[in-house]
Amino acid sequence: MAENGKNCDQRRVAMNKEQYNGNFTDPSSMNEKKRRDREERQNIVLWRQPLITLQYFSLEILVILKEWTSKLWHRQNLVVSSLLLLAMLIATYYVEGAHQQYVQRIEKQFLLYAYWIGLGILSSVGLGTGLHTFLLYLGPHIASVTLAAYECNSVNFPEPPYPDQIICPDEEGIEGSISLWSIISKVRIEACMWGVGTAIGELPPYFMARAARLSGAEPDDEEYQEFEDMLEHAETAQDFASRAKLAIQNLVQKVGFFGILACASIPNPLFDLAGITCGHFLVPFWTFFGATLIGKAIIKMHIQKIFVIITFSKHIVEQMVAFIGAVPGIGPSLQKPFQEYLEAQRQKLHHKSETGAPQGENWLSWVFEKLVVVMVCYFILSIINSMAQSYAKRIQQRLNSEEKTK
Repeated sequence: MAENGKNCDQRRVAMNKEQYNGNFTDPSSMNEKKRRDREERQNIVLWRQPLITLQYFSLEILVILKEWTSKLWHRQNLVVSSLLLLAMLIATYYVEGAHQQYVQRIEKQFLLYAYWIGLGILSSVGLGTGLHTFLLYLGPHIASVTLAAYECNSVNFPEPPYPDQIICPDEEGIEGSISLWSIISKVRIEACMWGVGTAIGELPPYFMARAARLSGAEPDDEEYQEFEDMLEHAETAQDFASRAKLAIQNLVQKVGFFGILACASIPNPLFDLAGITCGHFLVPFWTFFGATLIGKAIIKMHIQKIFVIITFSKHIVEQMVAFIGAVPGIGPSLQKPFQEYLEAQRQKLHHKSETGAPQGENWLSWVFEKLVVVMVCYFILSIINSMAQSYAKRIQQRLNSEEKTK
């Protein structure tokens, strides 16, 4: 891999000496122009240039649709086979018969898996910024299952309505029969599917860096450029952030599969750098994805699950509520909404939700709902801005190409 890195540095130096009308351009002037173009694109956001941003966003969608249409047109056999398979599945779904019980079971499991895998992809996919679906969806789901398990003394929640709404089974469980392992087993599918989604969402940086390395091009991607700058200034890095990134790069590069596994198994915001490193040094796909899948969908997810389950176990929750009430001055006023919320959840679990929801539940639910709305809106805005900037990049590349041909 060290030899690969040396070859990459030589290729990058050669590419910086780009010929322009028979003369070699100054690499510093090229970097300055790239910096200005990047700053110009970064100003294309909804809160600064709303009309241009929306226009570029719409045009980028049309360009992507055109590209995908062209790709599908050149793969007509695959499209026809997919349409025939889809027609068979639709016919199987709507035709009455004894097979419908299996169809409904498969449909339920498919939707469950697709829901959590989709949330995992949204959490880590490189579209501007990820949606923190663990904090908004999976974490609260595990917490609600934990609270319900201790309240019901059972994890045998009836299906349906679980997981849409958790209701205690009619037969009462034995006090103290709930264990950490039983709750882990109850939420294992949701957590593992979410982890699979996060692993899939880590593939774009890997493929981007791999394609750039094989083609010899330099993609105008901030993370990739930061990675190349880090390689150039590896020996002089002094600040903590640079050293941390360099440590991850060295770990992945030197240790290989187990280095990727170690990076994927612990929550860290720098894993995109591991994907770029693997793509840049042409690490085999299944080595990268296999280690990422095991680390995120098995090891890391069990760490996160255990943390949430322990945090929301019955005695810990009671201690937290008591601690809130002990805060001088505002403690009792803050403690009351949490007590009312927990009581409301207990009533729902025991089929008593029709008695009415206390005010505390409405207050806490309102805050959480607004938080979810804000996070989703910010994620959508980031996608719009990212796609608009992508179209602006297309325009800049076309103008630069026209200048070179003059």
